[in-house]
Amino acid sequence: MDKAQSNLDFRVMSLMFRVRDMVTPRMRILEEVGIQPGFRVLDYGCGAGSYIPPLAELVGESGMVYALDIHPLAIKMVQNLISKRQLGNVETIHSGCDTGLPDGSVDVVTLYDALHDLHDPDTVLQELHRVLRPTGVLSLNDHHLKTEELVSAATGSGLFQLSRKGGRTCTFVKADSTG
Repeated sequence: MDKAQSNLDFRVMSLMFRVRDMVTPRMRILEEVGIQPGFRVLDYGCGAGSYIPPLAELVGESGMVYALDIHPLAIKMVQNLISKRQLGNVETIHSGCDTGLPDGSVDVVTLYDALHDLHDPDTVLQELHRVLRPTGVLSLNDHHLKTEELVSAATGSGLFQLSRKGGRTCTFVKADSTG
């Protein structure tokens, strides 16, 4: 994600995701992840913010959601969503890789429909590994990749290992956290 899409492409994608979200609400996907009140969640490649309201609901007032995207329009759309819905537990991060978050500060990273777009996935996975707590999880879903490709991309660097395959997501833990 080191290069943002054109604004037109981004708007078309956002419209398609709105239709998708009516058919399959994002909460159904997030239920597989096990997010609890008080968690800190990084939605990496948040796009127009489809996952932001359900994430904010799941983490509750004591938690925090960080919405990261490289596209300025994505950040603007999420900021509008935050304002409109008065989501006090959501912050945006405009970046293509570096989160700016402290080491070991995040319980869950969601990386949905973005892995296939990453120019340098290993660098991104290193950053996600860095910000995840030792017991944190990386939740992946990418309809552009087969499950085997998704697992291979996440585990190839040796930073993560597959914890479980859900109906809609794959969950990974830090390879060095399982002993």
